[in-house]
Amino acid sequence: MAIEQMKMPQLGESVTEGTISKWLVSPGDHVNKYDPIAEVMTDKVNAEVPSSFTGTITKLSAAEGDTLQVGEVFCEIEVEGSAQQSAKEAEAAPVQSETKEADQTNADQSQKKRYSPAVLRLADEHGIDLAAVQGTGAGGRITRKDLLKLIESGGVKETAAPVSDGTGQTEPAKPSQAKAAPSISSMPGDVELPVTPIRQAIAANMLRSKHEIPHAWTMMEVDVTNLVTRRNQLKDQFKAKEGFNLTFFAFFVKAVAQGLKEFPEMNSMWAGDKIVQKKAINVSIAVATDDALFVPVIKDADEKTIKGIAKDIHELASKVRQGKLKQSDMEGGTFTVNNTGSFGSIQSMGIINYPQAAILQVESIVKRPMIVNGMIAARDMVNLCLSLDHRVLDGLVCGRFLQRIKQILEGIDEQTSVY
Repeated sequence: MAIEQMKMPQLGESVTEGTISKWLVSPGDHVNKYDPIAEVMTDKVNAEVPSSFTGTITKLSAAEGDTLQVGEVFCEIEVEGSAQQSAKEAEAAPVQSETKEADQTNADQSQKKRYSPAVLRLADEHGIDLAAVQGTGAGGRITRKDLLKLIESGGVKETAAPVSDGTGQTEPAKPSQAKAAPSISSMPGDVELPVTPIRQAIAANMLRSKHEIPHAWTMMEVDVTNLVTRRNQLKDQFKAKEGFNLTFFAFFVKAVAQGLKEFPEMNSMWAGDKIVQKKAINVSIAVATDDALFVPVIKDADEKTIKGIAKDIHELASKVRQGKLKQSDMEGGTFTVNNTGSFGSIQSMGIINYPQAAILQVESIVKRPMIVNGMIAARDMVNLCLSLDHRVLDGLVCGRFLQRIKQILEGIDEQTSVY
């Protein structure tokens, strides 16, 4: 028999770590190859990790809630094979690992300034200057474990300017200490709720977005009276024929997809020394559960009809609420549309879904008195609120983009087809 190690997989092209949200096996359990053994959560997706081997679980190297770097061992499995060969590999592995790690830490610092969301969150919570931290990850990358070790030891030494004592003499600056997280006392009757791994991932991604992206915001008012009329004309017949609802949101996503096609600058991402303008128009939509927010993706939304988009919205929302969302459902988004109007909001400022350049909040449709042809009339009005990355986008292109969406939505009439 031989012992094989299962390592944290890379669940997405920019994912560097994952959190064990739930073990699906225990030591002593027999598993077949491809059987799910753990639920792993990242800042992009919550996915089941399958076993790479058939055998018996001998060790779980991480507890639920632990965050591991991609490539770190998280469990061991006893499988049939050459014990002698396995022993030789196990004996040689630590030496190779230590040598490689030392070489990367001391010589290769190419990844030092690439920080994961968890590292950014911890550094912000504890006031740690990441430039003063020596990373032990590949290419000098700072890992979550580096910061936890630093916090436990009490601080980080920084190179600071000397401090004058007022006599012309100077003394070395004292090393700064890691700033403790705020202490909040619980009072009688208070309820303390644990922070779930998925809530931690959401917090880390939102923090990264606000830290790295200079947000700007604009809003446009749209008269969707004709859209409401047309949708209400079609909804019953559509539901009977297709088996799912024709929502207002499908019309908005279709209009956004058309706008992105005509204004490709909006479909871009900041990449440090360049701006990447994406060819595919993949619209991310926000779907909430009681305790989490997921952002699945409608692929190639510009090539789909309103009916096709409505079907995707229905299927993706159903997957989220049934816990069946796959990693592939979450990948490739280039622009986000959030249906904040579903719970009555009329104005909001969304946080951009990193690394995209903008997010559009579709607010609640509200009947309001408006001036039409010099007379007061009751109209169905909606606010479209756009948050933008000011490194990538300026007000001019965003204004024209919103104007085009407004034109598309206000141009819907009784002849508009959803097929």
